Amino acid sequence: MFKIPAARGTENSPHFTSRTISHMDQPQSVEETLALLAKGNYVADRSLATALYLSLSLQKPLFLEGEAGVGKTEIAKTLSATLGRKLIRLQCYEGLDIASAVYEWNYSLQMIEIRMAEAMGDRDRNLLERDIFSERFLIKRPLLQALDATTDAPPVLLIDELDRTDEPFEAYLLEMLSEFQVTIPEIGTMRAENPPLVIITSNRTREIHDALKRRCFYYWVDYPDAERELEILAVRAPGTPERLSRQIVGFVQSLRALDLFKSPGVAETIDWADSLNQLNRLELDPDGINDTLGALLKYQDDIVKIQGSEAGRILGEVNAALKTVVPTA
Repeated sequence: MFKIPAARGTENSPHFTSRTISHMDQPQSVEETLALLAKGNYVADRSLATALYLSLSLQKPLFLEGEAGVGKTEIAKTLSATLGRKLIRLQCYEGLDIASAVYEWNYSLQMIEIRMAEAMGDRDRNLLERDIFSERFLIKRPLLQALDATTDAPPVLLIDELDRTDEPFEAYLLEMLSEFQVTIPEIGTMRAENPPLVIITSNRTREIHDALKRRCFYYWVDYPDAERELEILAVRAPGTPERLSRQIVGFVQSLRALDLFKSPGVAETIDWADSLNQLNRLELDPDGINDTLGALLKYQDDIVKIQGSEAGRILGEVNAALKTVVPTA
C-alpha cells in the first residue's frame, strides 16, 4: 500500500508512519545473522554477516560488488527464504527503462475505457482523464511492486547486475533508494509505508556512480579462501568424498591464481563437484579433469590453456599439498 508523503518537517510526528517497519523477524545481532544465513545453507564469513545485519538494521540498501559467481545473488534468495519474504527480482540489462523496471500504463485498457465513454456520450472529459490515469490502469513493474507492500513483512527487492544498465537508469534509482518512493507524473509521488529490503549486485563491468553508492551499505564479495570453500562444498554438494572435495578446492584455488579470462567462481566449483559426483568419481585424475573442464571454465581459450599437461601439473601440486594435510592409505 502506498502512502502520500507527509509535509516537510512532519517526520517526527507520531502520525508519520511511512518509514515504520517491523523488525521482529529480522536478526538482532551479527551472530543471529550468521545463523540465519546458515539456516538457508549459505556459508558466510563474519564480515559479510556484519554488512547484512547493518543494512537491515539501518534500513539501507546493501550494495554487493564482486566477480560473477561468488554468491551475491544467492544472498538475496537466502534472505527471502529464511525470513519468509517475497523475493522481487529486477534483472538489469542494457537499455532497461522505466516502463520495464517501474511502471507503464495499460494503454489497451485505457483505449477500451475511452471508446466506452464515447459510446455512452455522457462522460466529462476531465473526469475521464483522471479516471484513465488512475492506479486501476497502472501496470506495476518490479520496483513499484516492491514499494507496494500491503503487509508488515515487506519483500526482498533484488536489483541484480546493476552494472549492465545505463547511467540514466542509475539516476532514476536515486529517488527510490533515498526515500523509498517514486514519482509518477500523472498520479504524483508514491511512497512505501514499509520499505523493502533492498540488495543490489554488480559484477563491476563498469563503475557505478558514487551518488548511488553513498545511499547504500557497500560490501565487496571476494572469492572464498580454501577453508571456507570446503565448507561451502560440504553444504551445497554434501555427497562429495572428502578427498575429492579437497582436490576440487585446491585445483580451483590454483586456477584463480592464473591469468585466465574468467576465473571460476563458487557456483562453478559447486557445478564441477556435482558433475564429478554424477560420474561417480572418487578423486581427480587428468582424464576426469579434461572431460569436465566445461563445468568449471566458460571460455574456450581458458580450457585450451588448462587442459592436458597444465591440468596434470596443477593436479600434481594439489596432491603433493594434500599429503601434508590428508594422509592417504
